[in-house]
Amino acid sequence: MKSSKFKERLYRRRMASADLYSRRICIQETDLQVLTDKSIETDYLKKRIRFYRGQIEDYIGSDRRFLTSLKPIPVELKSHPVIRRMAQAAKAANVGPMAAVAGAMAEFIGRDLLKRGCRQVIIENGGDIFLKVQRPRKVAIYAGGKKAWGNLAIKIYPAHTPLGICTSSGVIGHSLSFGSADCVVVLSKNASLADVVATATCNRIRSKEDLRGALDFARSIRGISAVVAIFSDALLSWGELEFC
Repeated sequence: MKSSKFKERLYRRRMASADLYSRRICIQETDLQVLTDKSIETDYLKKRIRFYRGQIEDYIGSDRRFLTSLKPIPVELKSHPVIRRMAQAAKAANVGPMAAVAGAMAEFIGRDLLKRGCRQVIIENGGDIFLKVQRPRKVAIYAGGKKAWGNLAIKIYPAHTPLGICTSSGVIGHSLSFGSADCVVVLSKNASLADVVATATCNRIRSKEDLRGALDFARSIRGISAVVAIFSDALLSWGELEFC
């Protein structure tokens, strides 16, 4: 487990867009940057975050394994969709369900905003993104400040959204990781799936020689559309990607 000391998310300074409203919402461990094409009440965003956090916390209260397991676990059929989505994603990548929590929160909040009338939504949750856009957008890839990858980004087109773009790192951030990759980015229509596959792929990378096998693992999972994996000065990618 990496240090839990707070680190300002400096990359968010690059997220501003003149055509979108932007705000940051923090509730306990949930720290979201929300960009939308129409102004959304802060109280509404906080209410939805608390609702989904409540669903997850209540389920943990009934089954502690949902929080602590590093392997998939079965969940009750009557549980809330956010619980079932996290468990299904975890099973696909053979990790614990909480590996999906950031992607799930981003997507469920994002889809709520689409139902509320937003046509463009970008939810960023600690490097995990859900977005629906109406013009091409650039999404930067942060690999720990390595000079070789300082300006690396991918272009996302409206036709490819809604989309989840999730990142895992063995050297950046506070999330539990068993790998040493500088950065693994995974794209999927299912943000929960993108989140767990990014984690599982990163766990497999401890040297440059591991990149190919890890990439093959990620691309073997149904529902994954693209992967980028970086270790030091080496980058491997697969799928529907346009670097810019």
